[in-house]
Amino acid sequence: MASAAAFLRFWLSDRPRDTFLFYIPREELPTFRLACHDFGVRAAPLLFNETTITFRPSTFTKPARMAALDRIGHHIQVLTFSMPHTRETFLPPLLDPVTGEEQTFVYEPYTQSTRDQATRLSNPIYGSWELTDLLVKQYSPLFHAAANVPSFIRAFKAAPTLKHLKILCPNQEAGQRYRRSIVDYALISLRIAVERSSLPLLNSLTLVSIHPGAALYLNPTMGFGARPYSIKKWKQIKNLAICMDSIPFSPYPPSDHLKLLHSYLHVFASSVRNFVFRWHGSDGLSPLSLDKELCLQDRSPGMACPRRCHIALRPLKFEKLRTLEVESIVVDASQVSSFITAHRHTIREFNFEDTHLRNGTWDQALAPLTRISGSEKWKEKAEEVMDVPLLLSPVGLEENKANDLVVDYFNCKPRVSRPSIGAWQRAGERSRELFWGTPEHMKRFLRTSIFSWR
Repeated sequence: MASAAAFLRFWLSDRPRDTFLFYIPREELPTFRLACHDFGVRAAPLLFNETTITFRPSTFTKPARMAALDRIGHHIQVLTFSMPHTRETFLPPLLDPVTGEEQTFVYEPYTQSTRDQATRLSNPIYGSWELTDLLVKQYSPLFHAAANVPSFIRAFKAAPTLKHLKILCPNQEAGQRYRRSIVDYALISLRIAVERSSLPLLNSLTLVSIHPGAALYLNPTMGFGARPYSIKKWKQIKNLAICMDSIPFSPYPPSDHLKLLHSYLHVFASSVRNFVFRWHGSDGLSPLSLDKELCLQDRSPGMACPRRCHIALRPLKFEKLRTLEVESIVVDASQVSSFITAHRHTIREFNFEDTHLRNGTWDQALAPLTRISGSEKWKEKAEEVMDVPLLLSPVGLEENKANDLVVDYFNCKPRVSRPSIGAWQRAGERSRELFWGTPEHMKRFLRTSIFSWR
């Protein structure tokens, strides 16, 4: 009885109990919740705090799934929406069953939600009954689930405490960049659901392995189903991270996706404080200075909208930006200098990772820091981080062989990663002996070292 009373006092104390639950491995929490009802109630916030949804035809339509989401939705703070590009997400042309001609499909999101069966059946979902019949017969259930905006709205309304939304749409093939897929329709429904749900705590957005066309479908100012008040919800975002699939860089790269990205970033210009951007794949142009790129200013008949190509892009300025990190970009020193100068009153930290300068030097790019601080002391605080191997000279190994080993090490070593433990374990006994010598040599070295080895 004494041990039971002590455990009860421990369990009813919030801080010790929460600390104990925090250190339980996540994979063991489902089993822990089965012990008793109170264990299940206390462990639910930790188990469902981060939830991943991989979209399938019955994800938001199956009653049992939605009932489960209603029970745990108030615990979700980080939601990951994953929908990879696969064969199932490819949309073939819509054909007339009689003539075989391709039919034009102008999509307009259907957002009405009604439980009245008669009312629901009296209105066609896709504009007309003929077009609705073609889509039902020729497109898979995954398409109709992705275009079911009311189901998305109901799902997001079940998570009122959502703080961080992550969207993953990887594996798009290069040949499908200019074709709309089921993933795009799902992004439209997701954007509308966020805009029409009460999510007062939402302040972080992460787009991982997103395709370039997603900037159009996630844009609340020019996307499908956009309304005047749609942008208000996205003004809550203070932390923005984007990892976008890149299009190979060339002197005259395709400009449509860059313009869409530029317009999309303007949505967060007045609210975002922490911004991370990375091109996935090859290096691309800097999203911070697209208004200064010549490829977006020249008027060319080959572009999608030649009549509007001469219109200059508005400069991108984040009014409250404090930290910035960009990776895998190609930029001019003058563009970096201009950006730092324009944000000198708010920015506190920036990181240019794997950034290549086309013109100029880094001293020219970071020259505004000298003007802002009034001196060059900031250069003394700059740090360069690199991996330096520790090479102990083995007994009996010639100097030329040791130098060759060091050269081979750096030639085989990746630029930004360290050799893994498994790589060392897979090394042959002869290689380890050349690096470290024999065990007797190591013992002699450690015994004669100035440190105390035990």
